[in-house]
Amino acid sequence: MCEDHEMRCSCGASSASIMFRDEIFPEEIVSRVYCPQCSAGVEFDAATMVADNGWIIEFDMEVAEYFRDRAPELTGAITPEALFDGGYATWRGVYPGEHEDSARERQELLELSRIDKARYFKEFKQWGRKRMERLRQEGWRKAQAS
Repeated sequence: MCEDHEMRCSCGASSASIMFRDEIFPEEIVSRVYCPQCSAGVEFDAATMVADNGWIIEFDMEVAEYFRDRAPELTGAITPEALFDGGYATWRGVYPGEHEDSARERQELLELSRIDKARYFKEFKQWGRKRMERLRQEGWRKAQAS
């Protein structure tokens, strides 16, 4: 089971939904989240942070090490990349707020289904592929992996 937690960025201007895979690590593993606005003034520390298209998640690596035995599949040093890319503490979706944006976009497509079902199915298939390609080109970390 995965739960997501809404977290405000350091400056308070934005928020991000963070998923914690199987609740292996507690939400305290995330020290801070920085949006593109507040990340501009942050000195990036690769030992505790992961960057994604202007956003930064800062991890409490001491908490990660403390709960290490809950994730035996993590061999070697626990890194911010392993936590994020492994889904232990990552965006809900491809980017912060993606689940809300995709729901809105799907709702807009759903309106088309009431008018022209065949076109709706065609558009819906293309929407998913085009969307991921756009996100990949925008530089979102999780879109690069797919």
